[in-house]
Formats: sequence, structure tokens, C-alpha cells
Amino acid sequence: MENAMALSNIRVLDLTRVMAGPYCTMYLADLGAEVIKIEIPGSGDDTRKFPPFQNGESLYYCNVNRNKKGVTLNLKRPAGKQLFMEMVKQADVVVENYRPGVMDKLGLGYDVLKEINPRIIYGAVSGFGSYGPLHQRPGYDIIAQAMSGLMSLTGECGGGPIRTGSAIGDLVGGLNLTIGILAALNARQLTGKGQRVDISLVDGLVSFLETNTQRYLANGVQPPRMGNRYPSAAPYDSFKAKDGEFVIGCGNDKLFALLCSQVLQRPELSSDPRYDTPSKRLDRQEELKVIIEAWAKDHTIEEAVNLVLEAGVPAAPIYDIAAVMANQHIAEAREMFLNCDHPTAGHLRINGNPVKLMDSMPSLRRPAPSLGQDNEEVYENIFGVSAQQLEELKAEGAI
Repeated sequence: MENAMALSNIRVLDLTRVMAGPYCTMYLADLGAEVIKIEIPGSGDDTRKFPPFQNGESLYYCNVNRNKKGVTLNLKRPAGKQLFMEMVKQADVVVENYRPGVMDKLGLGYDVLKEINPRIIYGAVSGFGSYGPLHQRPGYDIIAQAMSGLMSLTGECGGGPIRTGSAIGDLVGGLNLTIGILAALNARQLTGKGQRVDISLVDGLVSFLETNTQRYLANGVQPPRMGNRYPSAAPYDSFKAKDGEFVIGCGNDKLFALLCSQVLQRPELSSDPRYDTPSKRLDRQEELKVIIEAWAKDHTIEEAVNLVLEAGVPAAPIYDIAAVMANQHIAEAREMFLNCDHPTAGHLRINGNPVKLMDSMPSLRRPAPSLGQDNEEVYENIFGVSAQQLEELKAEGAI
């Protein structure tokens, strides 16, 4: 099948809510998987109540639950549990982000589901993972940012620890879960068997500490907060122009020489023994900032960025959200914001998908579902539940 969507042969039962889990299943759905989002009857995903709202619909929910079919199912009711087990027989992946042990208490953990379908991939993401001394602790994004060490590195020099401006712990957890599920699907091609994928939000951000752990191991000193600077290269920071701030990234000696000769008009600086190696420049970042800002104060952000770029040195304005959403390259050419018509919320502009498979692009095929929107289609047409059985399930409170 030429140019089929990459995951069009995969069916996912999505028990996730809030951000980390839904972000994973959003990726799978965008890439073509049939994702069936299963929600609690009457209330649904917690984020249906999270602002901002448009015509009573949560934009938080709409943004990460597009391309999914929506059904309701109560796993605490015997009939609901039995229906879920029947669904597992015809699924490829189950994804959940409950606290570890919840699915086992329901009698629906991996050890049970793999007996029903040995090929099932069971993906779970939680604050601390499913094993280890802290595995029962609750986990939210801010917990992961705090305990991973990331917050200790984020903030201004001399200031306190700062949480990053987006829920990066949840987002990295969702990405790691996506990677794990895709790897497990390939492993199934090799072995014929499914497996469990166990993701921790804290683990994900520890892996994102990058060279900070190596710096600590090298000298036993906690890496300090550095604001916009980078501990391995300089000048690599934000700088003040006439009308605000912009950034320059000099990642090597060649770029520093270009900055000095073609932008600052001070070619001697690159061979100055105070600045002629990366380590020396790191030790004298304050001096370099004074020199660069003495030049930048006579230019607007746009002028300064263009002059630095013309010299072949990486530079950029610091965009706010409005500027990002108005940028032709980001928003239009790269399709990082998509137009979507929702039956209740109306016209929406939601985040695009950054993964570009050039022969099977991710696409926006349907808006986020209303609660239980696809009960009849999914249960009757996919899983063979009769109309009479559906009515009985409704009467029992199972759907």
C-alpha cells in the first residue's frame, strides 16, 4: 500500500488522561494508529475541566486528544471489565498512566492481559516507574522536574530553582513512552510476543541532564544556575539590543572568530590569550557580554540578528508565543499549528506534530472526541457488540 500512514495497521486502547499518556497516544494517532480513547462515563479525562475553554470545551483536552475515537467504559464494573478484555483480544497496544498497581488491582494488569493476547504491547508511564523504592509515590510534572535535578539547573545565576515554562517532564515522559511502544512493536515482529514498556517521568528528565552529570562527576561541584548561558560554549547567551534581547550561539572557535572579525570589527579578540580557547571564554563570559552589548546597543534586535547571521554565526530573536504562531516557517511551512473545526468548540488552531515522515506525513483527520462520542461505532462496528448489549451495558453503568 503506497504512502499509507505509518501506523495505520496498529490499534491502541488508550486509558490515559491529563498530559504524559495522552501526549504519547496523540503521536501514535497523528501517525495513523487507530487510537480508541477510553474514558470514565459521566466525567472523562480530568483535563475536560482544565482551562482555557472555548464554547465550554477545554482547549487543553482538544489539543492532545485529536485524531482519537472516544468511548466510555467503567473498568470497575464486571461487564465493563469483561468488555475491555474482549477489546484487548483485537488490539495491538494498551496505554495507561495510572499509579503503578492500579490496573493490577482491577484485574487488568499486564500479566492478565498477556494471557488474553500474547502479542499485546502494554505501555505505562508514571512518576517513578513501576519498580524501585519510590515507585508508589504520586508523580506530576513539577515532581519530576524537582527530583530529576533539572530545577536545580534552571534559573538566573544566584537565583532560586525554576520550573521550565512547559510541562517538560510530562512531555518527555510521553515521548519516551512513544519510543518504547514503537520499539516493542518492532521487537514483536522479531519474537511474535508483546511486552511491557515501563516509563518514569523522573528517569526521562534525568536522561535530559546531558553533560551536567559529567561536570559534577569531574569535580564534585553542583553545576550552578547560569540563566541563558551554556556550560560548554561561550559566548552562548542572550544579549541586550536597543529594543530588547536576542541570542547568539558561538559553539566553536571558528564561529567566535567570525563574530569578532565580521560583527564586532575586533578580529584581534579571537587570538587574544584571554579568549582563544572555549575554556577561557567560559571563564570570562561577563567580559564578553560587555563587549557584545557595547556593539548591540546601537542596533535593534532585527538589525543585530541579521548582522550576526550574515557573518555565518547562529543568532535569533527571542520569540513570544504570538511571534511563534505568526512565523511563516514554523507555523505554515513546517505546519506546527493546524486549523481544526470542532463540533462544539468551533474553529481551533492546535499544535502540529514535529515528526515529518516524508512519505507518510502525520495528519489531522478528526478533532478530539466529545465524551462517549464513538460508543456505537467502536463497540458495534469494531468489537461486534450488539445494539441490545449496548443498552444493557448502559443500564449497568458499564459504559
